[in-house]
Amino acid sequence: MYMLGNTKMGSASSFSKFCLTLLLLVDVLGSTNAQLSTNFYSKSCPNLLSTVKSTVTSAINKEARMGASLLRLFFHDCFVNSAVENVCPGVVSCADILAIAARDSVEILGGPKWAVKLGRRDARSASQSAANNGIPAPTSNLNQLTSRFNALGLSTRDLVALSGAHTIGQARCTSFRARIYNESNIDASFAQTRQRNCPRTTGSGDNNLAPLDIQTPTSFDNNYFKNLINQRGLLHSDQQLFNGGSTDSIVRGYGNSPSSFNSDFVSAMIKMGDISPLTGSRGEIRKNCRRVN
Repeated sequence: MYMLGNTKMGSASSFSKFCLTLLLLVDVLGSTNAQLSTNFYSKSCPNLLSTVKSTVTSAINKEARMGASLLRLFFHDCFVNSAVENVCPGVVSCADILAIAARDSVEILGGPKWAVKLGRRDARSASQSAANNGIPAPTSNLNQLTSRFNALGLSTRDLVALSGAHTIGQARCTSFRARIYNESNIDASFAQTRQRNCPRTTGSGDNNLAPLDIQTPTSFDNNYFKNLINQRGLLHSDQQLFNGGSTDSIVRGYGNSPSSFNSDFVSAMIKMGDISPLTGSRGEIRKNCRRVN
C-alpha cells in the first residue's frame, strides 16, 4: 500500500497513512530475530484491545469518515494514545496502538478482522522525508510499484491487496489533477465528475477532496477493484493496477470475489507488520506519539 503524495493527514486512505507512520515509529531497515505475538500484552495490559476498539468505534460512530481519518485523529489529537495511557501508562508502544487501531477501523467499516501481532517498540529517531522518499508516489507506474513492494519482501499480489485500502478515504486535487485532465484510460463521465471540484489550473482548488472510491467511500469493500475495471481509479497509480498489465487478473479476481480480497488483504497486512520491527530492548515506548521521549 503506497503513500498518497501531496495528501493531507486524514484526506488519504487510513492505511496509506498507517504505512507511513509505521515506518516512522519502527525502523523497517533494521533487523531482529525477536518474534511478535498476538498475546504480548495479555498480562501487562489486558484491557488494551477493548480500550482501543471502543475508542475507535466511538470516533467512527460520530463520523464514518473517521475510519479513513484515523491517523489524523491519532497523531493530531492522540485520542487512542490518551485512552490507552489511562489504563496502561507507559506500557504499550505507539506502533502497536496504531496497528490495532488500523485493524479496528477496517472491521468497523465492514472489512475483515484479524489477530494483530504485538510487541513492537517505537523508534528513538525517524525521518518522515526518508519514509516518504522510500514509498511510491501516486504518479508511479506498475513497474515502480511492484519493484518497491518486492524490495520490502511483499509480492505483487500483496501490492494489489493492500492497494484495496483505497476503498476508503480521500485524496487532494493535486494528487489526481493530471489523471482527470490528461489521461485517456479513464471513464469520461467519471473524469467530468471529478473535474467539477478540481480545476485544471494549478493553484486553484488544490486542497479540494475527492473520495478514492466513488461508490462506497466509507465502507471497506471490494468496490475499489470494480472501479478500476471500469476505469474509475482516482489516482494514476490506482489505475496502473488495471491497465493491460500483469495485475489485471488479480484486480478482476478481487472485483468478483470479496472473500478473496479480504483473505489476501489480511495476509498482506500481517506480512507487512512483520517487516523488521523493533523489539526487545531496542527503541522505546513513547509517552507522546508525536515525538520521541
